[in-house]
Amino acid sequence: MVLKKLENYLKQNHVWYEKITHPRTYTAQETAASAHIKGKELAKSVMIKLDGETALAVLPAFMKVDFRRIKQISGAKKIKLAMEEDMEDIFPDCTIGAMPPFGNLYQVPVYADSALEDDEDIAFNAGSHMELIRMHLKDFNKLVHPKIHDIHRHPHYRM
Repeated sequence: MVLKKLENYLKQNHVWYEKITHPRTYTAQETAASAHIKGKELAKSVMIKLDGETALAVLPAFMKVDFRRIKQISGAKKIKLAMEEDMEDIFPDCTIGAMPPFGNLYQVPVYADSALEDDEDIAFNAGSHMELIRMHLKDFNKLVHPKIHDIHRHPHYRM
């Protein structure tokens, strides 16, 4: 079921959106294929910790987060992936790993990859591993106010 909190927020702001139901999936790439959405249009939310504070990195399904870049952009001294228990505490109404990129609804800053700007629409998990929301990217940006930067790893990236 689509998160009531998210759906109410979209309705209150008079934003067009579409609900997409698909078979249960666990990776962003599987979800894109299952829902018949281009991998670059499907946004995945990766929960990270910046100096111990939670943030979301949002990028196209097929891309990987460049932790060094987000650290540089945010000015954080430490960055790491969040643990499952962190997700349960901050996104209690979401299935683990299926949180939407609406960090503003949870008092969590959002860093969005500039590659998402290549499409008019964005699709993302709506709180479960079986439902997505698709909406216009301009509306997403207006409602979430993400910090938009190039935050994905490039092919020449080395750890």
